[in-house]
Amino acid sequence: MRHIVALRGDPPEGQDSYTPYPGGYAYASDLVAGIRAIGDFEISVAAYPEGHVDAPDAQTEIDNLKRKIDAGATRAITQFFFDTDCFLRYLDRIRAAGITIPVVPGIMPVTNFAGASRMAKMNGASVPDWFANLFNGLEQEAETRKLIAAIAAAEQCVRLRAHGVHDFHFYTLNRADLTYALCHILGLRATTDQEG
Repeated sequence: MRHIVALRGDPPEGQDSYTPYPGGYAYASDLVAGIRAIGDFEISVAAYPEGHVDAPDAQTEIDNLKRKIDAGATRAITQFFFDTDCFLRYLDRIRAAGITIPVVPGIMPVTNFAGASRMAKMNGASVPDWFANLFNGLEQEAETRKLIAAIAAAEQCVRLRAHGVHDFHFYTLNRADLTYALCHILGLRATTDQEG
């Protein structure tokens, strides 16, 4: 094991705020420091282009990310987002704040728009009107939703690539087939050692 994704975690269902397990870590930065004390791992942490729901403002979120980096984080993976400009603005802000670690955008192909909207609301992610309109009237059209989801996510990745982003984190939500199709659209192919 060489790479750990270190997340504080969410409050248990039915609780409004996070309380650490007795003897546990109160903050992700504490968890990162604990992992770093054990060994020389690559440690990824969460980043929030639209802010964490518990952070009162954007600067607090940037300060929290800095604490995780100071504790030993080597990479950040973002919360999913649908507005690519939001991620690019966030990247500009954190780079201006002196954060230089790789930041991997979180991409979520959406097949269940109502469910994705609920997740977005719970996690402080916006859903642009143009994105919502892609799924209008398709509640009973599962195959069409899958096609639109793959195309929308692929366009998001292509646009990010044009801005120099080359690594992506896909929130699959147990839909590996959709992520596989997305990777295929982006030009990623499985290699085989079979000959003739």
